Amino acid sequence: MAAIHCAMEHHVYFWLDESRKNESDRAVFEAGIKSLCLSPNIAASHWGEPAPTPDRPVTDHSFDYAISLKFDSMKSHDLYQEGDAIHDEFISGFKDWWSKVLVMDVA
Repeated sequence: MAAIHCAMEHHVYFWLDESRKNESDRAVFEAGIKSLCLSPNIAASHWGEPAPTPDRPVTDHSFDYAISLKFDSMKSHDLYQEGDAIHDEFISGFKDWWSKVLVMDVA
């Protein structure tokens, strides 16, 4: 697999509110994530549910969804965070859907 050069990666983990853990709401949330990944500021993206890897002391399977976004530059990331209409729409549409969000950025 070829590596994609990127200036930074933005990883986001979502724990959905218990009231949203149903098939219908999950489908809506997944459509929202797919739309989010269409932002022109993102160089590459991947999203999904926890992988069915074995339980180990260092593995956390407790989240419902995660996204990994790659940016060509810190400027692209900053544009995504401040004023990207697609990102803003995702946040405003779903901010009440999760009980927890964890962001981990890697340079």
